[in-house]
Amino acid sequence: MIDAILTLNSGSSSIKFALFEADGGSDIPRIAGKIRGIGTQPVFVAVGADGHLLAPDGLARIDAGAGHDTLIGALLGWIDNHDDGFRLVMAGHRVVHGGRTYMGPVEINRDIVADLARLAPLAPMHQPHSLAAIKAMAAASPGLRQIACFDTSFHRTQPSVAQSFALPRHLTEAGVLKYGFHGLSYEYIASVLPEQMPTVAAGRVVVAHLGSGASLCAMKDRCSVATTMGFTALDGLVMGRRPGRLDCGVVLYLLQDMGMSPADVQHLLYRQSGLLGVSGISNDMRVLLGSSDPAARAAIDLFCYRAASELAGLCVALGGLDGIVFTAGIGENAPEIRKRICSQLEWMGVVLDETANAAGEARISAVSSKVTVHVIATNEELVIARAARGALNN
Repeated sequence: MIDAILTLNSGSSSIKFALFEADGGSDIPRIAGKIRGIGTQPVFVAVGADGHLLAPDGLARIDAGAGHDTLIGALLGWIDNHDDGFRLVMAGHRVVHGGRTYMGPVEINRDIVADLARLAPLAPMHQPHSLAAIKAMAAASPGLRQIACFDTSFHRTQPSVAQSFALPRHLTEAGVLKYGFHGLSYEYIASVLPEQMPTVAAGRVVVAHLGSGASLCAMKDRCSVATTMGFTALDGLVMGRRPGRLDCGVVLYLLQDMGMSPADVQHLLYRQSGLLGVSGISNDMRVLLGSSDPAARAAIDLFCYRAASELAGLCVALGGLDGIVFTAGIGENAPEIRKRICSQLEWMGVVLDETANAAGEARISAVSSKVTVHVIATNEELVIARAARGALNN
């Protein structure tokens, strides 16, 4: 019997999961997969450590419309019946918002679940689904220990000036401040910088987490000193469906002059804006890059312009720039986007090696570049698994 840790990253329509050995013998998951199509027609996909596709067995017969509770129960049953003989000893969850209270991973209990639920309005597209997975896991396996790992925790090293809005002090003291997100991804990148970029790891580095959700993090000595996301995950860069940085007067105008309700505005900002809103075609960068429609070009241009502009702005917090890291779905897999962003930073000494960039090599900056540019695949699941191992050993 193999003691194992299950990591879960739960969204509204999908659950990413991975199964790691609890003893830390390997950082490669024994199983990794995804359940997508939640609420419509769930589809289960899993691969073993060697990359071979695993049979879904009973999960293939899940009814259409099944929710998190049914699917997580089915997933646990599938793991229990796996030929390799796994025994779950802990589940680790990605939780987007930890507020000011949670500075690192925490073992979950009923009070913590209630506390995290109060933060749901600050991450309405993420927090409720993480909590649904936690509750479903507790119902399906009541004795299993669970740990929460927060995207906000990594950014608590920032100085107060980087976390503050110019609002009355009582609002800041009430928690209206910049929290930052994608912290698990940034934590992983920080952990591998000495190996991947040894000459600049302790220096001034901006990590670009570019995916459907996108942000930048300025790191000095591998600690966060500034980031583009703020009080919620709406701020900063253009994203798949979210607008990023926006004049708050726009929201007032939508409410007061265009007759939109708060719910209408929330739906607009979280679901109808960003790449999808600008292009009117898709929130998927791959679709836009393959399109000849001028609206697709406009969306891509805005995405790259804002990324370059925000990256340059973070150099104020760093006092210069030694390295750039591209990561996440777009950052790792879209050489055209990397090229367009970096071409707008040539005045800062950023020079790409176009052949290396097109080939997706680890280092994509030219020898003459004053700024080292790398592509590093992120691994949020491993960060969660390491936190769970630490909790088991304490």
